[in-house]
Amino acid sequence: MDGGKAEFLHEKCAQAGMAFTRFDYGGHGLSGGAFADGTIGDWYCDAQLIFDQICTGPQIVVGSSMGAWMALMLARDRAPRVAGLVLVAPAPDFPRKLMLPQLPKQAMVDLQRDGVWDRPSEFEDDPYPITAKLIEESKAHELLDGPPVWVDGPITILHGTKDEVVPLSHAQAVANWVQGDPVTLTTIEGGDHRLSTAPDLDRLWQAIETTIGSS
Repeated sequence: MDGGKAEFLHEKCAQAGMAFTRFDYGGHGLSGGAFADGTIGDWYCDAQLIFDQICTGPQIVVGSSMGAWMALMLARDRAPRVAGLVLVAPAPDFPRKLMLPQLPKQAMVDLQRDGVWDRPSEFEDDPYPITAKLIEESKAHELLDGPPVWVDGPITILHGTKDEVVPLSHAQAVANWVQGDPVTLTTIEGGDHRLSTAPDLDRLWQAIETTIGSS
């Protein structure tokens, strides 16, 4: 929650006099626990807890990468309170649909033998652990092969054409699957997975302002 996008939105919402809630999943950032012990279901429970006990009234839910998956599940399960979605490089279903097909042979050996593979990070010096449990458990939360999520409000998807983690085709699949009023996919030429440059952040805030105006 101390990442560039979250800090930026905190400042912009404060300037605009709007409430803004951010949090770290278990095993992430400032939260306790070990990343390797977590699953998609565990982290979604964290998101539900924050949504139910901290946030009040209708919400615009913003999620980046895995956070966009969490946002879509909240829109499914808390539909009356979700007034709109802003999704950055959305990665629903990523363990089995994006990551598993591209795993190197040694990763498969490590997962089968040890139950964990230390995946090199695109953004940090240290690798981060991917567990067999994470991949297997994620199946219970996959969305894209099921009924579409409907949001009674606008859905904006921002995705970079040079995203090195989530292919643009995946964002297009999300845009074709989800239902909102309307659904807008904005591609950012040359944009990477994080979309954290100053122009990217300005686009993010513009999307949120548009969502607020339409809600």
